[in-house]
Amino acid sequence: MKQMQKQIKLAKRPVGVPTIADFDFSKAPIKAPADDELLIRAVYISVDPYLRGRMQDTKSYVAPFKLDEVITSGMIGQVVESKSDRFSKGDVIIGNLGWKEYVVASEKAVQKIDPDLAPVTAHLSIIGMTGLTAYFGLLDIGQPKEGETVVVSGAAGAVGSTVGQIAKIKGTRVVGIAGTKAKCDYLLNELGFDAAINYKEEDVPSALETACPNGIDVYYDNVGGEISDAVFPLLNKFARIPVCGSISSYNNVKPDMGPRVQSALIKTSALMQGFTLGDYSERLQEGRTALATWLNEGRLKYEETITEGFDHILDAFLDLFKGANLGKQLVKVADFEK
Repeated sequence: MKQMQKQIKLAKRPVGVPTIADFDFSKAPIKAPADDELLIRAVYISVDPYLRGRMQDTKSYVAPFKLDEVITSGMIGQVVESKSDRFSKGDVIIGNLGWKEYVVASEKAVQKIDPDLAPVTAHLSIIGMTGLTAYFGLLDIGQPKEGETVVVSGAAGAVGSTVGQIAKIKGTRVVGIAGTKAKCDYLLNELGFDAAINYKEEDVPSALETACPNGIDVYYDNVGGEISDAVFPLLNKFARIPVCGSISSYNNVKPDMGPRVQSALIKTSALMQGFTLGDYSERLQEGRTALATWLNEGRLKYEETITEGFDHILDAFLDLFKGANLGKQLVKVADFEK
């Protein structure tokens, strides 16, 4: 085994859109595991929009990354050496681990992956964090009912595409908003959305009026900004708005400004609620079981954009803010060993 490995640290707090200069690429020795620890080879690393928020030194639902420390995110890896009775060499695991080629982790920090439940990478997407976020946000807060209209922004992303499909399973009319014709075609032709709006080429307010002749009952908000502003005038009485993300403002230097939402919420008695997956930590198995069942029944589809190579982790991360990915953005950094 090689003795040195690559790693990525946060060098400084990004201002606006992150750049390569905000990060430190370096090498560090591969450490040996102590008792109850594992040495893990990274195989797939997840990059997600929420990581941008953790690069700011601000109060949030999760602690910010510290400067000069390795960045962490979801990872699928393989045990190289085990000092734990619970894991063996060769086991495939998942956990929130550092951006390193090899990671030493406590046995309590990772879980084994059941390869019979779904394809391995699905544990970072459709039955992992993104799928579970879609499941709980839509069903617990959105509570879609048969015949209602559900609008999803960021609809071709990992969360949005799953939201739309679950909404269809529940018998609703689903309208997706995405940023390219190819993505809109994917929503319509592959995922069965009823309508799709290309926000870069269409006037979103008028397109929404056409796509939602009976108003909007559920708006699953992944982006915020002007797209969300266009939704509020079309809300129906007692509409529900799960607020999952606000990627349109993640890289803003100044506070985001826009129309005020209070009037729209009062007029429609609408519910607008932010959430994170951590709110549902005691119900995760419920979500995994439901998602895996729908997946195995062929009622859910998912896409992955996989970038190859550890050196391209940041390229993949920055592509999220360009809308370059279809479905879940992953980085493959190694192969599994048999």
